[in-house]
Amino acid sequence: MADGLLLAAFPPELAGLDAAPPPGWRVATAGVGALTAAATTARLCAELRPARVIFVGTCGAYDARLPVGHLLSASAALAVSLDVLDGRAYRPEIEVTRWEATLPLPFPPVLVAVPPAITVDPAGAALLGAVAPAEHLELTGVFAAAQGAGVPVGAVLGVANRVGPQAHAEWRAHHAAVSRALVAALGPVLRGPW
Repeated sequence: MADGLLLAAFPPELAGLDAAPPPGWRVATAGVGALTAAATTARLCAELRPARVIFVGTCGAYDARLPVGHLLSASAALAVSLDVLDGRAYRPEIEVTRWEATLPLPFPPVLVAVPPAITVDPAGAALLGAVAPAEHLELTGVFAAAQGAGVPVGAVLGVANRVGPQAHAEWRAHHAAVSRALVAALGPVLRGPW
């Protein structure tokens, strides 16, 4: 049984934690997208039986509420789509679309929207920004899988870009530095008493 499991979508967001994990922590990548992240998280929870899961990564901000470089914890992950917000689709009433973080972390809590793909349209970003301040692709999968396995889960994210047409270029320019800052800020938490 592992004390804790640290996950990221892909290795650069671990900023070196994969090479030198803190004592008591296992480190792995969950893959990109909610479905892949859910499958990988479920498998890792079954194999490793961690006492807790923390996801680390970068996210986009819909507007000026969250500046690039801002570090946050996900208070909840919300599955959402522009088609639903525009009224072109709907979800069954019994479908779970919101997963609360069950592992408190000492970063400002923020609701995180998880659409099925990266938003590039400014009008779409404005619609989604009315629902949540930040966008991320994996959190619903990670939260659902960990909670399904009965494992407390939380996430810490660093804002690497504004959501919109220039998001990918901004993310490429900032994600490495934001990931390093996030891992540095998370270090004392990981080494602290659990």
